[in-house]
Amino acid sequence: MFKQPQDFMDESNALYSLIHDKSDIELGSATQFKSWTIEEIISHLHVWNMAAHMSLTDAEKFNEFLGEVMQALPQGNLREFERKWLNGLKGSKLVKTWHDFAQTLGTSFADADPKSRLPWAGPSMSARSSITARLMETWAHGLAIYDLLGVERADEDRVENIVILGLNTFAWTFKCNGKEVPKDVPYLKLTAPSGKIWEYGTPDENNIVVGNATEFCQVITQTRNIADTALKTQGDTAQQWMSIAQCFAGPPEPPPAKGSRFVKSG
Repeated sequence: MFKQPQDFMDESNALYSLIHDKSDIELGSATQFKSWTIEEIISHLHVWNMAAHMSLTDAEKFNEFLGEVMQALPQGNLREFERKWLNGLKGSKLVKTWHDFAQTLGTSFADADPKSRLPWAGPSMSARSSITARLMETWAHGLAIYDLLGVERADEDRVENIVILGLNTFAWTFKCNGKEVPKDVPYLKLTAPSGKIWEYGTPDENNIVVGNATEFCQVITQTRNIADTALKTQGDTAQQWMSIAQCFAGPPEPPPAKGSRFVKSG
């Protein structure tokens, strides 16, 4: 078994522990992420967890699902599509169903060959990359819920999966923004939640990102503006990367405005 399926399940369990006892009214509260409610975030996570399971177990069914998504996107109706796909599943029942299925998904991926290729929107992905993407989505969207509920999330070293995803999508960030890809990926020197120092790439004091691993993950998932972190950059490439970093697929998205995403108090 490779580690990413368990990391995904652990992250899902942590988020479930935060919201499992929330009322349907509380689940309807809007977050700082595009005013999505907690329920809408969980709906989104659940639908795409199901999509990942289809890509692993039934490629034909996944392609049918993707066709429906492609029809909904031009009309800007992805949220409506997700609601339709869930067929009335809402509130606390949705939360439990999402959590139970996350365990099913993780277990299914644990039994898979991590190098097997799976269909997705755009190029195929390895099973390892697919479940890592689900971990990243759970972690990133989950932060909006932690923020709303006034809880400072205590991350664990499984965020290294997201750090590596950020590195692997360095070129993608520039390409999707229509920019030339710089020749050299910046050197990373990050402090893990456990206190370990993680270093990636060739040491270069003129092309470097230094700081907290959690904050690096927040920037590349666009859950925080870099100005709201203590990350330090040196060099034009590192500075530009952190200003537009995007480790997820889709059209280019601007990072949140400075000061717009934070842990609420009271």
